[in-house]
Amino acid sequence: MSAHLYSGLTGKVRWFAKRFGWREIFLLPLRKLASPIVRPFLRPREFDYRGERLQCVYENYNVTWSNERCAEIPIARWHLAQTDGTILEIGNVLGHYGPHAHTVIDKYEAAPNVINADITEWKTDKRFALILSVSTFEHIGFDDDGGDSQEKIQAAIAACRALLAPDGRLVITVPLGYNPALDELIANNKLAADQAHFLLRHRRREWREASQAAAAGTKYGDPFPYANGLWVAEFPPTN
Repeated sequence: MSAHLYSGLTGKVRWFAKRFGWREIFLLPLRKLASPIVRPFLRPREFDYRGERLQCVYENYNVTWSNERCAEIPIARWHLAQTDGTILEIGNVLGHYGPHAHTVIDKYEAAPNVINADITEWKTDKRFALILSVSTFEHIGFDDDGGDSQEKIQAAIAACRALLAPDGRLVITVPLGYNPALDELIANNKLAADQAHFLLRHRRREWREASQAAAAGTKYGDPFPYANGLWVAEFPPTN
């Protein structure tokens, strides 16, 4: 399995402190311990996405009630519900929040029924109605084994699009402000998404749709821990 920035316990601590700050080294374990107690008392929240109201997801795993996963998971589930056909997930995320039957590729995470492969090198004759990825593309070339992050992200998107059925869709969600190279690609519309939606965080568990102009310059970890903005993009098959 390939190496990445957060290999091993020491490497993971260094990576976590670099990306999220030393303060979170202490706060995250406290949130995890408190999560089973806190969750039942949290006020349900909803947000608008593509003309529908989606409910924020509060889970103990990865304490979603304290970060962007509370919005990303319902968005991903919404796209799953719209799809009739074979599905591929890039990055093993949704399996932590419920059972599923779709194929999952994750370059690093070893888990049952997860294929450890680089999407740019993976070979299959299957073509997918939906390829879905939740907070994974921002790590490409930034938290893994190096290289040009922009080139590697573009190559990964191209590889996914080539695996789509004729009417298939690639849908990715990424946090804004995490990977500067990806932020630049998004700001300059260099990724060839044919649909893009931005969501901004207004309170710890309040997300609202926003324009690209309003989302520009969104910081990661400020004013709230973790993502304060999301980019949800859709891509068609390769022509």
